[in-house]
Amino acid sequence: MSRFFLSIRASNRIWETSVTLTKGKRSREEEDKVASCVLIQALAKACQVSETLDSGLTDSEVPNESETRFSEEEELEQLIDGKICFKICPFSKAESYGSDKDRKIILPGSFNPLHDGHLKLLEAAMSVSEAGGYPCFEISALNADKPSLTVTEIKDRVKQFEVLEKTVIVSNQPFFYKKAELFPGSSFVIGADTAARLVNPKYYEGSHKRMLEVLGDCKQTGCKFLVGGRNVDGVFKVLDDLEIPKDLSTMFTSIPADTFRMDISSTELRKNQGGVISNAEAWKKNIGFCS
Repeated sequence: MSRFFLSIRASNRIWETSVTLTKGKRSREEEDKVASCVLIQALAKACQVSETLDSGLTDSEVPNESETRFSEEEELEQLIDGKICFKICPFSKAESYGSDKDRKIILPGSFNPLHDGHLKLLEAAMSVSEAGGYPCFEISALNADKPSLTVTEIKDRVKQFEVLEKTVIVSNQPFFYKKAELFPGSSFVIGADTAARLVNPKYYEGSHKRMLEVLGDCKQTGCKFLVGGRNVDGVFKVLDDLEIPKDLSTMFTSIPADTFRMDISSTELRKNQGGVISNAEAWKKNIGFCS
């Protein structure tokens, strides 16, 4: 008697299946084919994709299936602990656009708080993205230089996007080369200050070669960077003001200042409003704060 087991993990649940095959009914190759078909069926079910594949199981070979669901708090705890890599909160009613609809246009940030500048920057990035894609925001629960966000902090920040019906991804990857692995082929929307750090060997143990290797790996995933202007030490800088290595230049696209320029920051908003914003009405107030 042969038996096989399947386990499929999504961000909010685990599906487990075991099947006992009738002894002597099939060759080893035929049993492998049945197991493969059951796996494809399980993946389709997990991805909510319809399928008409015949698994080849007989009436007596009934799969033993179970499903474990996780609460939002459990999901986020698992994300912080590294058990899952990301969680997508698809609040947006908008669809992808352009020729490459599977591509994501991602604006990463802490969004503490989310404000009008973030929304307009993503809109501007969409206007310069040649291939198009699905616009979304991304929050990393982990930070290279600061403590991890708590579950409460993550939920508080995600709520801002739900109020405004904007899709946000929560990940546990603070580094762009890891984000590129999670979301290959995506375009990341960044400021000129972040672009300057990306190509600064200082952040690669002082090695210019290492910087080229890391960003070269990002390039291999098909990822690009859409760069908006940003005040750096009191001076407004755009992509053309930066020294981008020639081998990496095709990864970077400028968002012209006449398309987007907004000098407000979340840090300034917190100072102006006396701390962290923590309710939906205050978030709505920030959308338009810079208009």
